[in-house]
Amino acid sequence: MTRRRLCVSAIITLIVFGASNSAAAQPLVFPRVELGLTPATEPQEVALSLQLLFLLTVLSLAPAILILTTSFTRVVIVLSFVRSGLSTQQVPPNQVILGLALFLTFFIMAPYWSQVNEQALQPYLSGQISPQEALRSGAEPIRSFMFKETREKDLALFVQLADLPRPEDYEDVPTHVLIPAFVISELKTAFQIGFLIYIPFLIIDMVVASTLMSMGMLMLPPVMISLPFKLLLFVIVDGWHLVVQSLLESF
Repeated sequence: MTRRRLCVSAIITLIVFGASNSAAAQPLVFPRVELGLTPATEPQEVALSLQLLFLLTVLSLAPAILILTTSFTRVVIVLSFVRSGLSTQQVPPNQVILGLALFLTFFIMAPYWSQVNEQALQPYLSGQISPQEALRSGAEPIRSFMFKETREKDLALFVQLADLPRPEDYEDVPTHVLIPAFVISELKTAFQIGFLIYIPFLIIDMVVASTLMSMGMLMLPPVMISLPFKLLLFVIVDGWHLVVQSLLESF
């Protein structure tokens, strides 16, 4: 047994020394990354630098663009109202609410983004149109979505505040006027849907609170008693299915 252990130890030692020798024979090569600024000598280099700076700016503002020009605002507010009405504190957690709102936004905006890809991105990548034309063509599907969901009253408010003449067509409304009008319209719609969702939960809270007061249990928090009933009602009616269906049909 001892001789066998010595043989195994000798074999392991040879393997280790062999691996170390092979590693020494082939040294590791690490790549070197260099960042620097060099003066531009041609107009094309200046234009390329400006395009890169513009691209970095757009990427830094991408979250705000996603929130304020898509259906994300309405979806996330309605889902937050559902959680608040259930009185479940952090259930579902914020990551789940934001993730569901994000994927619902992808689902709702998929037809419009496919139009952006067909009308602007692919022609630009193939060199058929200029960056300015691609930006203009890509904004049209998103603008049509925002116009469809924006109330005329909200749009007229920002047109008036911007001191613009009365627009005769959608083309006459600038994007910087359309976006805030779209946002406040989405906020109003989201709060309307949230109010309708909140009513059944409010009724349950009022019934439980009245029952506890009539029984003389003033020190018992009504939320402790109403929470199971609200969860039971929400599960029986398949609440998440109804909420998501109502959200998708509202667009």
